[in-house]
Amino acid sequence: IIYADSLVHPSVVDFAKPGAEVHGSKTLNLGEIMDLTLAAVRQGKTVARIQSGDPSIYGAVLEQMRLLEAEHVDYEIIPGVCSAFAAAARLKVELTVPGGPQSIIMTRAEGRVSMPDGEQLKDLAAHGTSLILFLSVSRMVSVVRQLLEAGYTESTPVAVVYRVGWPDEIVIRSTLSDIAEKVRDGKFTLQALVMVGEAMDPNLIHQVPTAANGVASSHLYSSDYTHLYRTGDGESPDDEEGGSDGD
Repeated sequence: IIYADSLVHPSVVDFAKPGAEVHGSKTLNLGEIMDLTLAAVRQGKTVARIQSGDPSIYGAVLEQMRLLEAEHVDYEIIPGVCSAFAAAARLKVELTVPGGPQSIIMTRAEGRVSMPDGEQLKDLAAHGTSLILFLSVSRMVSVVRQLLEAGYTESTPVAVVYRVGWPDEIVIRSTLSDIAEKVRDGKFTLQALVMVGEAMDPNLIHQVPTAANGVASSHLYSSDYTHLYRTGDGESPDDEEGGSDGD
């Protein structure tokens, strides 16, 4: 087992069978990780490379796969729970809100590694949709400034979730007006997600949809909505896909 011990809780390796080799990878570079992996494979062992969240999101798995392919090593990728979705569950929010944001942007603020043209935070934030920032909490002052310049308002709801799923998890809910100060006061510089947008409003869960207040519900479970598996009392909207599990 080679696990990312700076990001994966040590209790995860408690599930290892007796006698399994366990290596933390936080002090290893790519070459050292692959040397361990290939040495074990050549001894006929099965190697489990355990990473945090879902490996397809900022998991640095492409370079690992390239090396395995070059050595003709068979491998399988097992999906995990992305920290963004674990945080949404902890916050009890739906990232796509009926009558509100229907898109999610997952990105990071520009730091030591630059962002491609058109993917700077100011460009993506201009969409005004649900925005999830990885690897960005140490740059909160700059993040807030760019979000405000892109069109978000100071009253925009924000949640910062530190070490989601760990025993020392911390959740901060506020708005763009003072989230940078709260992050600074909490001394959060690593391992925290920044989640921005209407969907993060903690009051949404208490709002009862009515025509008067403009709060909407999904069409999917409405009694007058028809889809592939149910005939409703009315006609289904043209822009809905009948039977979609996600609407």
